[in-house]
Amino acid sequence: MFGDLFEEDFSFISNNHCGKGKKAKPRDCEPPAPRDFTNLSGIKNQGGTCYLNSLLQTLLFTPEFREALFSLGPEELGTLDDSSKPDAKVRIIPLQLQRLFAQLLLLDQQAASTTDLTESFGWSSHEEMRQHDVQELNRILFSALETSLVGTSGHDLINRLYHGIVVNQIVCKECKNISERQEDFLDLTVAVKGVAGLEEALWNTYVEEEHFENENLYRCGACDKLVEASKSAKLRKLPPFLTISLLRFNFDFEKCERYKETSCYTFPSQINLRPFCEQTEMDDSEYMYELFSVIIHKGGCYGGHYHVYVRDVDELGNWQLQEEEDKVIEDKALRDTENAKEMENPLAVLKGILSEEEAKQIPVDQLGQKLLEKKGMSWNKKYRKQYGPLRKYLQNHPQIFQFSPDENKVGLKENHKLMFKSDFQGQDLQSPPQKNDVQWNSEKTPPRLKDSSAGCHWFDLNDSKVQPIKEKDIEKQFEGKESAYMLFYRKSQLKRPPEARGNPRYKIPTHLLNEMNAANTELQKKRAECDSANNGIDLHLHLSSCYTFHNGALHPVLTWKESVVDLTIDRRKTLGDFRQSIFQMLESWEGDMILSIAKPLPAGLHLYQILDGDELTLDGIGLADGADVFVWNGKEVGGTKVMTGPDHEPVVLNVLRLAEYNEGGKGQHFTESQHVFSCSTELGELHRALAPAGGIILKNLSGPEKEAKNWEVLLEEDMNKTVRSVGLTDGCSVLILDSHDQSFVNVSSGNLTAFTYDISWLQVKDFCRTGDEEKHVKITATIETVMADIKMKAIRELQLEEELANASCLRPVSGNGKLLSPVPEDYTVKEAELKMGSLLGLCHGKAPTSTQLFLYFIVGSDHTASPEMEIVVEETTSVKECLNLMLEKSGLSGDNWHLRRLDWCYEAGEALNQENATLKELNVCRGDTLVITEGKLPPKGFLKIPIWWFKFSSPKKHREPAPDQVNGLTCQMDALQVSPAGDSPEHIHTDMDLCYAGSVEIAGEASLEDLKMQALTLPCCQEQVVPLPSFLRAWTLDSKRPGKLLRSNKQQLNDYRLGARVEICIEPLQKEENLGPHELLLRVQMGIPGERDYYDPTDLVWDISKECTAWALRQRVAAHYCLPVEKIEIAKYFPERFEWLPISSWTQQISKRKRKKKLESLQTAPYHLKDGDVIGVKNLLLDDTKDFSTLTDDIGKEKQRQLALEKKKSRQAERLQHPAFSEEKLNMKPRKPEVALSINVGVFR
Repeated sequence: MFGDLFEEDFSFISNNHCGKGKKAKPRDCEPPAPRDFTNLSGIKNQGGTCYLNSLLQTLLFTPEFREALFSLGPEELGTLDDSSKPDAKVRIIPLQLQRLFAQLLLLDQQAASTTDLTESFGWSSHEEMRQHDVQELNRILFSALETSLVGTSGHDLINRLYHGIVVNQIVCKECKNISERQEDFLDLTVAVKGVAGLEEALWNTYVEEEHFENENLYRCGACDKLVEASKSAKLRKLPPFLTISLLRFNFDFEKCERYKETSCYTFPSQINLRPFCEQTEMDDSEYMYELFSVIIHKGGCYGGHYHVYVRDVDELGNWQLQEEEDKVIEDKALRDTENAKEMENPLAVLKGILSEEEAKQIPVDQLGQKLLEKKGMSWNKKYRKQYGPLRKYLQNHPQIFQFSPDENKVGLKENHKLMFKSDFQGQDLQSPPQKNDVQWNSEKTPPRLKDSSAGCHWFDLNDSKVQPIKEKDIEKQFEGKESAYMLFYRKSQLKRPPEARGNPRYKIPTHLLNEMNAANTELQKKRAECDSANNGIDLHLHLSSCYTFHNGALHPVLTWKESVVDLTIDRRKTLGDFRQSIFQMLESWEGDMILSIAKPLPAGLHLYQILDGDELTLDGIGLADGADVFVWNGKEVGGTKVMTGPDHEPVVLNVLRLAEYNEGGKGQHFTESQHVFSCSTELGELHRALAPAGGIILKNLSGPEKEAKNWEVLLEEDMNKTVRSVGLTDGCSVLILDSHDQSFVNVSSGNLTAFTYDISWLQVKDFCRTGDEEKHVKITATIETVMADIKMKAIRELQLEEELANASCLRPVSGNGKLLSPVPEDYTVKEAELKMGSLLGLCHGKAPTSTQLFLYFIVGSDHTASPEMEIVVEETTSVKECLNLMLEKSGLSGDNWHLRRLDWCYEAGEALNQENATLKELNVCRGDTLVITEGKLPPKGFLKIPIWWFKFSSPKKHREPAPDQVNGLTCQMDALQVSPAGDSPEHIHTDMDLCYAGSVEIAGEASLEDLKMQALTLPCCQEQVVPLPSFLRAWTLDSKRPGKLLRSNKQQLNDYRLGARVEICIEPLQKEENLGPHELLLRVQMGIPGERDYYDPTDLVWDISKECTAWALRQRVAAHYCLPVEKIEIAKYFPERFEWLPISSWTQQISKRKRKKKLESLQTAPYHLKDGDVIGVKNLLLDDTKDFSTLTDDIGKEKQRQLALEKKKSRQAERLQHPAFSEEKLNMKPRKPEVALSINVGVFR
């Protein structure tokens, strides 16, 4: 699906130009490739638009639709040039569709772009990357076209071509009264699960009757009583083009997940709809339909890829299959048969076994057993390693073997059976086979589609790729993960005029013909320019007069840039032409001119082979773009002989020498220098050059790493080897040890033993000085250096008093400058988990020992308001003792406190309940932050629950001027403005009031009714007049909003799994309420006509035990407001995003027969409907605007946008300060939300 995601979108007739403002070679912006041999154009995938591409190709190959669209001229649709004018009514969508169809028919490019079309839809780049359903797009696109063509001669285009009528009838068996209801359709949706094919699905829907009998009776309007009746549906009107959608996606209620139905589902190339129609007296031709398009979905229910098989009705493409390839396969099979006995070819062996069988097919497992009996060796032992599994091998030869429909049996095609039976039995079969295909012993044989013939050309259009196929290839899409998803039929009566055959220009408007001609001319020009540019190569010429040879390589006298001459030349020219170009470029050249391939190396420029053969092309001798060529006399440069070729490549080695011992005694310091040697230099010569006074040389092939395990001694017997043969390359290190250092080397094993640790440094910053000056020092250390030694070195380097050693400690400094917990002085660098190069702070205070814990703590949950304090305690200290020490240090007293951990959100998290347990037992670690929280811990098994009082509110101009009301009950809310646990209440900018009332301690075994009763005993709630607990509604509080609705007053609190930090809000009710498990509580509010506002919300209880679909919700809301269903629009409100998502029922359409399938529930994506959701309602009788948003939503979105901009700026600033940390964040990809598909259309009424 994302095949063309990174393709350049190049369209010479588009308003979008690529590469604008960039200086690049012409070949970097190549024109699109021309059409291939099929002479048909594909469509580029914008990242996730394969579903759109498949539907557009189907519409293009519907000639009647295409020509009806082309018949609408600029006088009706307007022109794209006028689209920017404010008063012009330009119907952009049909204009862009016309233009795209003209490109697909006439523009000589492999694939067209849909960018301009999707922009006319109002889609953003995010929309083009999302995957959507092609059935959904088909309906939305037709709706958008109908709206766009209002008031034009094409206003009935969709209705004329695709509109049909279904009639549903119920017949009373007593009075024979017929009750009928008529439905329009643009496409038919048919079942797939449990159905063998299309004809059976249509028969079940439009032939079989549903009977109302026994307990399931029908109320007859004429009889005015419950009676037995029969229900049926028929097709009353057939459209010229019949679109059929297959319901391949279902929901498994046992596994609670969606799945794709991949079972076999057949459909014919021609179908007679007479049995399914209400009127059957017309001629057969009125009911005959031919298949002309199959949209195929490959993948699962959560994603995949679409492509389409299309019949070329007008024969616009070049349909030519590679029959020669089939002939080659057959010839190869014959040759394999002739040599079967010599080569033991498994193909011949299997053919022989199958040709000897009397049955027309045998199970695949039985074939393997017969092979074992015949050859004395199984398939797995003899052939599997070379040819793979037996079943796969049979499937790879479909021209010879044929499987049964269930693929459990295999047979030999009759022509091969006749051919090979005589080879294995020594007899000729005189009687020809009766039929061409094997007839399988199965009850159901899928109907085969007829073979392709003249005038029946099929193509597979897969985004940019187009290829011809045979009609019988459609059978492969009957089943599997890649299977048919939408079927398009056309009436057999629809005949095409002769002049349309093979004529892509037929009925295309003149202005589009002219535009395509101009675009093709521009394409040809660009391709010619690009061809010339693509064959040009840039070569870098290095002139010998600008170079000197020293230190084993060529070096420029001036800079590299000044010593190189760039030359662009056509790769198709000869070496002689290249040499002549150099002669012409240079004013004078004496003597022979030799051209050599050069390569820049770390040591300098090195020469390789000489270019010979003036008659050869530059491409033929392997000169690539950007190659370096050295121009010289072939002997010397600047009087120095130059050695060339790969055997004399210079190698840069890092030479290390032991300089001195570090003060800590653990680790050594090296001096480093670079030397250049030829790769053919012998080690003895290298030894004499680097250690003339004697000594030992060690090599390290791992580059800059200096770990001891990587060092290896160069032994005396290796001195005649070359630098290359022992693996020394650019960047490798050699260590020179003098004679007094050789005690560190174990010569017998050839390894370095003294230098066990990495040599590096730590940075120490002085925090002890009171002045403004900040001083840093680098302290050399190894991973085994003790922290006390590092501190002493730092004190001496910083020139501080020696007495500071007993009153200071080292603390790591984080990336944001925060001082972390001190490191115990008896730890090594490795034990302290410090990385080399880390920054440490030298601070006042004694470092904790290895048995002590350094802890941070704050008072209250707001870490920004309370300063962070530090304390050192023994790890055996109890929680209670630790709390008392912290209270003493923070100046607090009393026993109304407890400790909590700080969670990952920097909020007070889990409480330390076991006051007598030690910090070590509770896994409190060095550097942890604890929170001193006000209030005693509740006893074990009890919950401490904050209680809030909740009521819905509305803008005052639409409210009664009465006192504050909570669902009809008067209360003084001002008295409830109390904050929980010291937190100050914040005003919540929502359509609700939420006031803190206090907290209650209650046992987990108590019921919800007990909680409500105890909440009413709070001082602030005693003024409320509540008859019974059932007059209260309880919610959990989630982000200062009602979250989960707590049902069933008798249920224990423990059953709700509320958690330790749950908060409950109580809502008073006007009447008693006992919601069942299948009842959903919604807040519905009617829009005020002519204003972007709503009336007060009211509660709506909706029974979802039968279904929770959009249609059912619309019916319930319409009944609540006593309005017709078709005269309302509804939408769900998402307060966190300030957005309304319309709830449409057209996506839920199914046949009006028995509803065997569960429809998509509103409790799933994208609505996720739950208790307490706000549903906006529009009364179309009074208000035809479908915009549900309010002015408050606009303000909220603007604030969110400002916050997002501020966060983006802060992240950019953080990225600049900490690039490594930000890089990890960038690698995290957020999950894309599911969104509804829509097309924006202007108003043309």
